[in-house]
Amino acid sequence: MSLSANWNYPTAIRFGAGRIKELPQLCAELNIKKPLLVTDSGLAKLPVLEGVKALLQAAFANFGLFDSVRPNPGGSDVERGVALYRSGGHDGVISIGGGSALDVGKAIALMAGQELPLWDFEDVGDNWTRVNTAGVAPSIAIPTTSGTGSEVGRASLIIDEEAHRKVIIFHPLMLPKIVLADPELTVGLPRHLTAATGIDAFVHNLEAFCSPFYHPMAQGVALEGMKLVHDNLPQACADGSDIVARSNMLAASIMGATAFQKGLGGVHALSHPIGAVFDTHHGLANAIMLPYVLVRNQAAIEQRLSDAARYIGLQDASFKGFLDWILRLRADLNIPHSLADIGIDESRAEEIGAAAKQDPSDGGNPVNLTPADYTAIFIAAVKGVV
Repeated sequence: MSLSANWNYPTAIRFGAGRIKELPQLCAELNIKKPLLVTDSGLAKLPVLEGVKALLQAAFANFGLFDSVRPNPGGSDVERGVALYRSGGHDGVISIGGGSALDVGKAIALMAGQELPLWDFEDVGDNWTRVNTAGVAPSIAIPTTSGTGSEVGRASLIIDEEAHRKVIIFHPLMLPKIVLADPELTVGLPRHLTAATGIDAFVHNLEAFCSPFYHPMAQGVALEGMKLVHDNLPQACADGSDIVARSNMLAASIMGATAFQKGLGGVHALSHPIGAVFDTHHGLANAIMLPYVLVRNQAAIEQRLSDAARYIGLQDASFKGFLDWILRLRADLNIPHSLADIGIDESRAEEIGAAAKQDPSDGGNPVNLTPADYTAIFIAAVKGVV
């Protein structure tokens, strides 16, 4: 079976190894003649970006480059990118990288022609209706990790640096017009990032699967996404050049971000403030927090995870069997077991608990957790007590 295809759900997706060469053609389809290429400072130093720049140099007389997106981007990252977009007279955005670069690229495209400030479009109530839709630039997203799935998202996660909180900026037009998903671009991802982003993709699928809301389409996508991670993440970490494993992990990442239209949950509700306060990699925070939240949610998700365990092929198709597999997988991939292992202590536990309850992801958790519940989960994760 060929692992190359064109999909139109949830947006136009060009999937397959080697398809990065189609980038100039895709720009032409969107009538982008002077693109701004957005990426992060880490990718800016790697050969993959040089290849993309060479493609653009051959196709365009002029294109811009914004290559200083931070790992946990804030409003200032977006402001600098928008200023460059406007001063350069650009007419579209190409985002390449992990979730941070893609989120900032989507936010730049949103803000290209807006007069209101970024925070006016926080995903609260009907704030999204304030957007001047004529001022949203067309964008192309090119993922180089298999984790966040930001390439198929209608929102960006940006830190409000003054308030020390992660803010979801949302508008339906933030969904990139085209996603160029070439698994060859993920081959150079180091093992530890392959592991952390891979479990991030798994958590997206898992929390969507366990969300109490009614969305059968997302439910099916999430279940298959979990199986793809189960079957392919260990191999992608063992042999980063395995293009089949890389392809299936990239698909699982896209599936997770598509499925979480159904909702996320307590893992994300906690990892967002942990990232904002401690500058922790989002995928790593999710990977660490996962078992502690599962145990707290057990009463509401036990049967559902038993069903999932059976489908993905676990020998012990029970909640305990599922949890034990998660713990083994984390250990095999050298994911730290506790927050203390990455230098986080209990000193800000109540602050994290309160922030988690305010996070939009809390609404999708299958159990109604209080700030005190979140504080207790955070402390358990610091101590490593599952």
